[in-house]
Amino acid sequence: MLARKSIIPEEYVLARIAAENLRKPRIRDRPRKARFIAKNGACNLAHKNIREQGRFLQDIFTTLVDLKWRHTLVIFTMSFLCSWLLFAMMWWLVAFAHGDMDPSTENTSNSTKWTPCVTCVRSFTSAFLFSIEVQVTIGFGGRMMTEECPLAITVLILQNIVGLIINAVMLGCIFMKTAQAHRRAETLIFSRQAVIAVRNGKLCFMFRVGDLRKSMIISASVRIQVVRKTTTPEGEVIPIHQVDIPVDNPIESNNIFLVAPLIICHVIDKRSPLYDISASDLALQDLELIVILEGVVETTGITTQARTSYVAEEILWGHRFVPIVTEEEGVYAVDYSKFGNTVKVAAPRCSARELDEKPSILIQTLQKSELSHQNSLRKRNSMRRNNSIRRSNSMRRTNSSLVVPKVQFITPEGSQSASET
Repeated sequence: MLARKSIIPEEYVLARIAAENLRKPRIRDRPRKARFIAKNGACNLAHKNIREQGRFLQDIFTTLVDLKWRHTLVIFTMSFLCSWLLFAMMWWLVAFAHGDMDPSTENTSNSTKWTPCVTCVRSFTSAFLFSIEVQVTIGFGGRMMTEECPLAITVLILQNIVGLIINAVMLGCIFMKTAQAHRRAETLIFSRQAVIAVRNGKLCFMFRVGDLRKSMIISASVRIQVVRKTTTPEGEVIPIHQVDIPVDNPIESNNIFLVAPLIICHVIDKRSPLYDISASDLALQDLELIVILEGVVETTGITTQARTSYVAEEILWGHRFVPIVTEEEGVYAVDYSKFGNTVKVAAPRCSARELDEKPSILIQTLQKSELSHQNSLRKRNSMRRNNSIRRSNSMRRTNSSLVVPKVQFITPEGSQSASET
């Protein structure tokens, strides 16, 4: 705030503002780069100028499954309606060709033995109802086919075959849409932020993953990829260059037992793309770390995949995840309210390469952390001691204020006597 003009001269105020502006460097925000993978796992990719659209019709089942629900429901409804209308037209033509629509046939006597192809089909409405009864096997009993027309028998067989195909495709499409693998991935969660801290004497990139369901993911594996824009020595620009980085796992295989939330660790060594990045360089890096969790759903046996990504702004240097698994009354309890909580820990601000070249940096960092921790404990103890002294002094003052003063009584004989009450 600016000072009042009557109290501080304007020249001093302007000089102070200029000095503050000189001390504080101005940092221009970099334009945010588009993510390749969103936090919810969706791919941020748009396909344009696809000329061979017919390839999607060659795999019609996958195309139907990939459509949105409203489009799938419209196709589901229209496929049945169109098939019913098509065969209703065929039944009407069969009846019309046989003469079942002629009103004179209704007045024929029983001696002539007139037998229609389909009984009680004398209009397009009745033909449409009979088409529905044939395809969905309702059969109310009012309309039925006779042995008079072989063409009608052929239409009946054809409609049954077409109806079974439509039922299989549409019901299978609806089932696959409801049991898609990414539906199970909705309950596989990742920490909102990743951290870089020291573990076992090495700088490590870590994040937390968990499963909200009790049904497990069988043979779950985690892969990490770094996506960044690179330029080859020949001058070729690769906008999306993917590099796999190893995941530290004490088990020989890459599978994890995801029964409780786990902290996945990547040791930043010579093979890591983060080997030359320090804490100050991290904010300037144009990279994205993609995490892919794959496994088989225990209940359905379908392979599922959950994805997320971390950009430079979402990586905390010198932090560690807090423990969330505790033992309560013989049961391991997981507190998901602290799933993404982190605490600051001692970590060198240099890169992993500098840490390998000068291991003393880690020792100095830990010593400074220990000294600061001891100083904080001393300050806390001194504050507690001062507070206890203040409390004791205040209690003494309170007790002294409660002491009753001495009172002198004068007897009738003129003698004085002192008493305390």
